[in-house]
Amino acid sequence: MSPLSVDEWMNFDNLDDTNRSWNMMMHKVASFHSKHNFSDPVNNGHDMGYRIALTVEELGEFAAAITKGKPDAEAAEELADLLILILGHSLALEVDLYNEFNKKIEKVMQRPARHTKLGIRITEYRDE
Repeated sequence: MSPLSVDEWMNFDNLDDTNRSWNMMMHKVASFHSKHNFSDPVNNGHDMGYRIALTVEELGEFAAAITKGKPDAEAAEELADLLILILGHSLALEVDLYNEFNKKIEKVMQRPARHTKLGIRITEYRDE
């Protein structure tokens, strides 16, 4: 099954606000992309170089909220910004992120835990 486009997410049914679902989030992000016509090359909204720069900026804001001890609500807002961007990346790249998430989580669930200087790490990486 191929990933849905912005237009297909715009027409997606079964979007009850009480349904806290992947479909609801993707529909809302697609609505945002559609509202501002991100896919138009003039707007650069689907340009991954631009999107990565925005992601780095938002990650910095999230990190600052954590490291500067700002209220949890501020960190939560920055985390939501990151999620919106990541979901938008999947639209821009036409990736079925739900499917990719499920494939990846299956892999990482099989990985062993390692303890490092900074804490627990779940990775395939091995010391050389």
